[in-house]
Amino acid sequence: MGGGVREGSNRFRDREVTFRSERDKQTTEPEVMRAHASPSTIRMFDYWESKRAGRLMPARTDIDPVEMKPWLPGIQLVDVFDNPRRFVYRLAGEIEVQIRGFNHAGHSVEEAFFGVSLEEVMRNYNLVVDERTMLFDWARYRTRLDYLMSQETMFLPLSTDGRNVNMVLTYTVVEGL
Repeated sequence: MGGGVREGSNRFRDREVTFRSERDKQTTEPEVMRAHASPSTIRMFDYWESKRAGRLMPARTDIDPVEMKPWLPGIQLVDVFDNPRRFVYRLAGEIEVQIRGFNHAGHSVEEAFFGVSLEEVMRNYNLVVDERTMLFDWARYRTRLDYLMSQETMFLPLSTDGRNVNMVLTYTVVEGL
């Protein structure tokens, strides 16, 4: 079964990707995210914010796929399991499938992640779950064939009880794909 980027490289469509970035950047601050994110990512965040309705985070049932149509290609839904903590992809949008080269829905994050390292990817998901906050992660890097790539991913917590994160919605934009 396919795997994600392991220690800095992975198959990215038909090109090998090497992460040689000016250090991937991350923030949990909406103001910083707004200064660096694409308009599409900002609109996705605003949609999530509107669904919070004064709560810490919305529930999955608050999210309407019809309303999310413009963002669906970049969406993932990731189930959160505890004891032990695991993350499993429930839904994978077209962009995320293209990045990996296979449909990773049903696979664990450990099996099918895409990122600099498994440790960094797990740190991102754990931060969102533990702190019950959004996370915006962005990077620019060059492929082995010297293509400049830009990727941004927003991690958004969802909760059925309003307190514990049981799902993470991610939205990814890739330029240079």
